[in-house]
Amino acid sequence: MIRAFFLSLGQLGDPAIRRVLIRSLAVTFAIFAAAGVVLWWSVRAALAQWTVAQAGTWSTALTVVIEVLALWLAFRAVAIAVVGVFADDIVAAVEARHYPQALASARPVPIARGIAMGLGSATRVIAINLILLPVYVVLLVTGVGTAAAFLLANAWLLSRDLGDMVAARHMDRAAMRRWRKATGPGRFLLGLAAAALFVVPGLNLLAPVLGASMATHFFHRRRQA
Repeated sequence: MIRAFFLSLGQLGDPAIRRVLIRSLAVTFAIFAAAGVVLWWSVRAALAQWTVAQAGTWSTALTVVIEVLALWLAFRAVAIAVVGVFADDIVAAVEARHYPQALASARPVPIARGIAMGLGSATRVIAINLILLPVYVVLLVTGVGTAAAFLLANAWLLSRDLGDMVAARHMDRAAMRRWRKATGPGRFLLGLAAAALFVVPGLNLLAPVLGASMATHFFHRRRQA
């Protein structure tokens, strides 16, 4: 996984990957910006019984607080969903440099399927983390339990999402299900590495692209083993 990380880091300058990185970050932050505007107007409307000045002040304050919490809690879900739409370009770029034989036999993932996979990923992340929210709260008393549980849960989620981005180019759905079962422990380590990147300031912005690239190395090295 360490080798996959450094290979992925070294390919960030690849024009195809750089384009995906710029587009995915732009779309991700545009989503949060749009959500912020909608949230601000919603809070302002809810406080409409106050004076205009008070409503404006409190709606701005509440919007900032909620947006910060949303960025912390939902950034991974939104970022992976967005990258999932463009993931085929990342995987193809990595395959072109490191696995040309695999690239020759790959089947590009249709944009509709990419969007569906991205939405499925975001839905799973939000649902699982909401279900585990009481556990996170209870573990706050341990000091590190909440962070550990959050990391492990999201590592498990990422292990599927990142693996599917690559496998979808080379397998049908039945084969992908068999591949998931056969590669569980290895994919979990992949997901854990990617989840760790999301908690490092700066690297968290690169984490979705690095994760997709690392998943490509993982997929093909396992097939060659």
